[in-house]
Amino acid sequence: MSERDSTGGGAGKAPEPSGVDLARVALRAAREAARARGDAAQQRKQARRGGLRSGARADRRDPMALGSAISRLLTERGWEAPAAVGGVMGRWPEIVGEDVAKHCAPERYDEGERVLVVRCDSTAWATNLRLLAPTLVARLNEDLGHGTVRLIKVVGPGGPARRFGPLRAPGSVGPGDTYG
Repeated sequence: MSERDSTGGGAGKAPEPSGVDLARVALRAAREAARARGDAAQQRKQARRGGLRSGARADRRDPMALGSAISRLLTERGWEAPAAVGGVMGRWPEIVGEDVAKHCAPERYDEGERVLVVRCDSTAWATNLRLLAPTLVARLNEDLGHGTVRLIKVVGPGGPARRFGPLRAPGSVGPGDTYG
């Protein structure tokens, strides 16, 4: 370990979890501890009875409903926020309205930065969405949980492919100033 890392000034250090993340970690640890206590008691009981038996009562070996299995997987892996944001992408027209949804669509979500990237089909709609961004961030955080989306990054349409040929001046921007 270098001197810089031991003083806490390492550049590649991950941010400390806080708020909802700490609560999630604490809940997961409590569940695992309770499960371990229950497993130990179950093993002692089975040892007295003469070994592993299947019974009429439900236990953790029984098949699970698909919805329950997916919910458990999301919780165990800490994927609640990305799954919730994925649901937002499916409900985009309900959240922003039909008119805006026709011209602007969510493209991706960066979980580390908590940034939702939205692409618009014209610069006019991109400008309109930039003006609506604070309201949308508040609405999304109300729906998903505080701090899930910190910023909405609005990108305009991509311009046409740049073609080089005898009629193009070297280094010219061309129609690039009207796109984005």
